[in-house]
Amino acid sequence: MVLFGLLLETNARLSKSLGVALEDQCGLPLAWFEVLLQLRKSPDGRLKMAQVADAIVHSTGGTTRLIDRLEDAGLVERQLCPSDRRAIHVAITDLGNQKLDEALSVHLEYLQDTLVSRLSESERASLTTLLSKLNTTR
Repeated sequence: MVLFGLLLETNARLSKSLGVALEDQCGLPLAWFEVLLQLRKSPDGRLKMAQVADAIVHSTGGTTRLIDRLEDAGLVERQLCPSDRRAIHVAITDLGNQKLDEALSVHLEYLQDTLVSRLSESERASLTTLLSKLNTTR
C-alpha cells in the first residue's frame, strides 16, 4: 500500500508542477499537451477519437470535450476517416505543431530539473524498466 501511495502521490505532484510550468510559460494546459504529443507521435499526425481517449487515459466523453476546446483554439481539426464513415480522426494542425514545439522546450527543461538532476542514469533506467513493467496491460 505504501508503494502504491507513493506512485499516486509522485504522479500527482509531477503532473501538477509540469502543468503549472506549461500554463505559465506557454499557456498550454497539461491535458492539451498530452493530446498534441500523442498526435505528433502517431504515424500520420492523426488518431481516431477512441485512440486519443485510450492514449491519454480519459473517458470518451471527456476526450470529446477536450478535443472541442483544442479545435476551438485551432490546434487540432477533426477529419472524416476515409476507410470508416463512422469514425472521426483528430489531426494536429500547423498551429498545434508550433505550440507543441514551444511546450516541448518547457517540458525538456522540466525533465532536466526534476529527473535528470535528481536521479542517476542507472536509476532512471531502472525506474523506466519498472514503470514500463507496471504499465503493461494484462
